[in-house]
Amino acid sequence: MKPNQSLFVDVRGIRYHVRAWGAPQAPKLMLLHGWMDVSASFQFVVDALRHDWYVLAPDWRGFGLSAWDSNGYWFADYLADLDFLLKRLSPEEPINIAGHSMGGNALGLYAGARPGRVKRIALMEGFGLPKTSPDKAPKRFAQWMDELASPPTFKPYGSLEEVVARLKKNNPMLTEERANFLAPHWARKVSEGRWELAADPRHKLVHPILYRLEEAIACWKQITAPTLWVWGNGHWMKDWFRGSEEELNERRAAIAHLQEEQIPESGHMLHFDAPETLAEILERFFWGTT
Repeated sequence: MKPNQSLFVDVRGIRYHVRAWGAPQAPKLMLLHGWMDVSASFQFVVDALRHDWYVLAPDWRGFGLSAWDSNGYWFADYLADLDFLLKRLSPEEPINIAGHSMGGNALGLYAGARPGRVKRIALMEGFGLPKTSPDKAPKRFAQWMDELASPPTFKPYGSLEEVVARLKKNNPMLTEERANFLAPHWARKVSEGRWELAADPRHKLVHPILYRLEEAIACWKQITAPTLWVWGNGHWMKDWFRGSEEELNERRAAIAHLQEEQIPESGHMLHFDAPETLAEILERFFWGTT
């Protein structure tokens, strides 16, 4: 496996962990993980990259080795954190960035709000959230207040082997070897016979503000960078959006310079299921050959 080092950066009062592979003088490539994931999960993709890159992968606030936020988590924080990270890690030039799932959703909004800060972007199974309607607001606010009164927790695990089993249950396509690598990054030992997920359980709190697709589309329309959308076998997309092909095409049409690639042998976790294929697709796109 390609070696990496840990960088720690102060981002808006949060001690951020950034995992770095390669030499700083190489072209930069930033990778943004999804919900309940960590930066180390990109190891398999990084190992498959053929070009020399300086790969930077942060743990979002409240995940992995980054500090937790005592005030809770709001989606807009990810955009602001990304903005601060780029000012620190690539202050002079736009950068290539790929984001998976939640990381892709944050990246798509950011690229519309700050079009000059990104060179090319890849959205990996991250193309917005399910559409909502305003009549859901009263119930959502009530649910949020109820959850604040009784904060969520994570189930503890008795051993690292139990964590491995959980990872494989979540994703049956995950190999034993990759699950064994991921487990000590995805969870941490807190005492003898007790492992907990390396994440703040407050990430499970429902967001009181409904997702507004119209606002996301307005951001996507401002993206000027070449954009790649990579998706797997389509099962997760269908279950997640719960929408029509017409709605999906509306999302596609919002981005001016959109390319599309599918990895049919992969599920939602592209970087676990088909890292070699994903690495090839990303390099072809970011190296400017497609």
